[in-house]
Amino acid sequence: MGKASQRKGKRGEEELETILTEYGYAVKRGQSQNHGTEPDLSGLPGIHVEVKRNERLNIMEAMEQAERDSVRFADGFPAVFHRRNRKPWVVSMLLTDWIEIYRKGVDK
Repeated sequence: MGKASQRKGKRGEEELETILTEYGYAVKRGQSQNHGTEPDLSGLPGIHVEVKRNERLNIMEAMEQAERDSVRFADGFPAVFHRRNRKPWVVSMLLTDWIEIYRKGVDK
């Protein structure tokens, strides 16, 4: 991965960290240059956060990475938080995981 791409990824993680913090979640970025030894963001209970800032994201590939890492870090349902330039953030999850979370929220 080139330096420009790494900087864009870091800025994406920082941006999402700020947004989630403003919503009241105590999220923290992994260390710079962690090379997969830490999640992109941690502190969102029950969700493994994979951050992607990419104009041509292969969402299935990103989801597979999120799934692998969610098992490795044991930090919750895999979710890919992604956006393109000048576009809003989007969250992609497996439907079965989303249904489980939704049911827990609705059945309170």
